Amino acid sequence: MKISDKGLALIKEFEGVRLAAYLDSVGVPTIGYGHTKGVQMGDRCSMEEAAAWLAEDCEEAEDCVNGAVNVPLTQHEFDALISFVFNLGCGNFRKSTLLKKLLDSDYDGAAQEFQRWDKAGGQVLAGLTKRRLAEARLFELA
Repeated sequence: MKISDKGLALIKEFEGVRLAAYLDSVGVPTIGYGHTKGVQMGDRCSMEEAAAWLAEDCEEAEDCVNGAVNVPLTQHEFDALISFVFNLGCGNFRKSTLLKKLLDSDYDGAAQEFQRWDKAGGQVLAGLTKRRLAEARLFELA
């Protein structure tokens, strides 16, 4: 599966776009739409570069979800999972209870797990709480 425009819009909404490198909430140099790979403070990018990195990062998240999930997913469930993996990384997703419940076909239980991932650096962040709620709502669409 591939992320839809709705899924991309969700990621863009919560990541925002910044054309100059900044430190994220846990001190990781970040640029564009939440891109971290190879970023150093002082880096700058264009909107085109930010869009290209977003596409690359989404493709990595798609590969992760497509490789880890062997139960049927709707597009909105897939989009919610891509946003989750984009933000938290494949490693966290692969060891999550969210994935375990999903693989047991416990879709409702999996939806409840999004909200557990609202911390960065051990602190609850309001932005992550809002993002996880939006991801859970998208996942649960009927």
